[in-house]
Amino acid sequence: MPEVIRSIEINASPSTVWRWMATQEALRQWLSPNLEIVSEGELILSWLEEGGDWVHPARLLIRLAPTAIGTRVTLSHEGFAGIGKSGWSKTVDAYERGADRHRILQRLAELVEAGSVSRQ
Repeated sequence: MPEVIRSIEINASPSTVWRWMATQEALRQWLSPNLEIVSEGELILSWLEEGGDWVHPARLLIRLAPTAIGTRVTLSHEGFAGIGKSGWSKTVDAYERGADRHRILQRLAELVEAGSVSRQ
């Protein structure tokens, strides 16, 4: 199944990185200001484009894995074939371009390495 995957290694422990995923306020600082979170055991979010023509949501998965210098954070968008849009393959292409343009994981790394989670 097509998916868009990006990952980054952050010079911080998984528990430090997790603080940036554990609350809506923290996620809004690097992922999306309009985010609502529904957790399913690990950080798995339903992802539905507002104002788009998706019938069903895709999924956004964020996984952490310890590494020798800190934490590997992997962000995966999946389930595009099931969104109910005939041109879903073009949506995958757009997400590929957007994943690099928006630099979400780089923003997370900058926030984690700069210090504590601030409250908005």
